[in-house]
Amino acid sequence: MPTIPAGEPHRQRRMAESFGTDAARYDRARPHYPDALIDRIVDLGPGPDLLDVGCGTGIAARQLRAAGCTVLGVEPDARMAAYAHERYGLDVEVARFEDWQSADRTFDAVVSGQAWHWIDPVAGAAKAARVLRPGGRLSLFWNVFRLPAPVADALVAACREVLPDAPFDLSALGGQQADAYTPILGKVSQGLVEAGGFGTPVEWTCSWSRDRTRDEYLDEFPTSGAAARLAPQGLALVLDRVGAAIDALGGSFTMAYTTVELSAVRRP
Repeated sequence: MPTIPAGEPHRQRRMAESFGTDAARYDRARPHYPDALIDRIVDLGPGPDLLDVGCGTGIAARQLRAAGCTVLGVEPDARMAAYAHERYGLDVEVARFEDWQSADRTFDAVVSGQAWHWIDPVAGAAKAARVLRPGGRLSLFWNVFRLPAPVADALVAACREVLPDAPFDLSALGGQQADAYTPILGKVSQGLVEAGGFGTPVEWTCSWSRDRTRDEYLDEFPTSGAAARLAPQGLALVLDRVGAAIDALGGSFTMAYTTVELSAVRRP
């Protein structure tokens, strides 16, 4: 969910590290990534050894492992890391990426799904450059979603009622166009330039969709950064209003997604 605070999101640690409150819900409710992205990472990478930064419960890591990669995760939330390891057998080390110790390990690719905006753009890029082998690839990606208008309107109106002082634009909760991440991509690209060691960043997008039932979406919304700021009564009100809007559509809808990737190659 693109509830990204304005300014410097990597300094918003409370929101950044709030997603492990219910790791099992996060894992089952959050969307995966399109096969086209996974194929792109595998095909363009120089080898199979990957580091997944901010891996969460391992949603992207499992897709990449199934595609033949060896994946090590780095995750600041110990609850998320424990779920990824215990539920799926993923190797995950608990640390903020900027502070993580590589112990001289290097990788063919560094990837990060829905997480790099929580990382200092310069320090993170510098760390990625240090752990990438020459010719290795940094791949940073986000899912951008768009709710149907009746559901989006109900969600935004309810959140404005119960969260009047949100540090982000609540209209984003209803969905965004792919260019909504342009400011984030600009900061990331500038971080790569300042850190040095990378070639010219390349942007790539892929559009896809996923059918969602009422229960599935109401299970997903509490995993968002906005929901983490809600008191239980406020969350209940939001879910009630949104559930009614989905019921009016027949109890399900099609969620439109665009996956946005920014990648750069480690110079020799």
